Amino acid sequence: MANISIIPSGDFKTSYGTDTTIFPTKTSRNFAILGVVLLLACPAFMDRYWLSLLIQIGYLGIAALGLNILVGFTGQISIGHSAFFGFGAFASAWLNNSLGVPVALAIPLAGVVTTLVGLLFGMPAARLKGLYLAIATLAAQYILQDFFARADWFTGGTAGTIAEPLTIFGFAFDTDERYFYVALVALVVMYILATNLMRTRDGRALVAVRDHYLSAEIMGINLTKYRTMSFGISAFYAGIGGALYAHYLQFVSVEGFTILFSIQFLGMIIIGGLGSIMGTLMGTAFMVFLPEAMQALTKLVSGTAIDTALNLKDNIAFLREMSIGLVIILFLVFEPDGLAHRWKQIKAYWKLYPFSH
Repeated sequence: MANISIIPSGDFKTSYGTDTTIFPTKTSRNFAILGVVLLLACPAFMDRYWLSLLIQIGYLGIAALGLNILVGFTGQISIGHSAFFGFGAFASAWLNNSLGVPVALAIPLAGVVTTLVGLLFGMPAARLKGLYLAIATLAAQYILQDFFARADWFTGGTAGTIAEPLTIFGFAFDTDERYFYVALVALVVMYILATNLMRTRDGRALVAVRDHYLSAEIMGINLTKYRTMSFGISAFYAGIGGALYAHYLQFVSVEGFTILFSIQFLGMIIIGGLGSIMGTLMGTAFMVFLPEAMQALTKLVSGTAIDTALNLKDNIAFLREMSIGLVIILFLVFEPDGLAHRWKQIKAYWKLYPFSH
């Protein structure tokens, strides 16, 4: 009688560790590695314009991930995230210009300093929720904005401040082709750290606070501790992102960190998917490319009746802002779980194709 090999069907996970692996399958891991390798080759065939967009996705994606840890994973709310992003930018420039700290060290130190500021605002906000918490974070936004405009010693006031380019062992990352690798390495490292955080006891506690804070408190989870911690982690990521932004542009101005910028950060995580690390990056890329798509659309209809009726050439800035609000509304109505959820559905469909279930 011929031997019959039995192939097990299904997905068998015998421990919590196997259920929380970074890559659920070898295929997903290999595709991730392939994606990073392809990105490493981008400076060889992309022009500076597209590289600048990818660099934006890098530092904005890091800051947006911090906001998603606070909003998506912990269930808090913040509409002052751009202020912490700006604080990280100014802190890194100040550490380098005033204290002589090398830029390579000033960037992580700026994240630490921004964490302390985040904890300062997070401690009173940790006892608030809902609308009251939103107002508290709005207050933080305006307090820090006013501080940026008045603290000439720290920010240069309304004139702004210079941020030196990143230099390591005499090699300056002062071009888009070079700085792209800095943004890519920082992005990969920070996303791996966040993924591993969500697999730890503290990460599971943050999610428990979001899902049902009363049950979490009964289980012994200190709500104030973890809510404050989430503000600190969020500020750290914003600070790192802001520092990378500063040393990329090599100039930081107080006008860049408005409430509208905070709304854009919220848009990134809503569109990508609340509580999704991969979705954060997808939402950031979507928001970075959205204005470019609007610009291309304007050129496409230039000279047509639509252009004449709407005067697109003079209203392009307004249309960009309007498109951001419209996209957020459409996602909230038709895809509240974001792009990450849609991507999972697409993968599930092709995994089972041609069978419906």
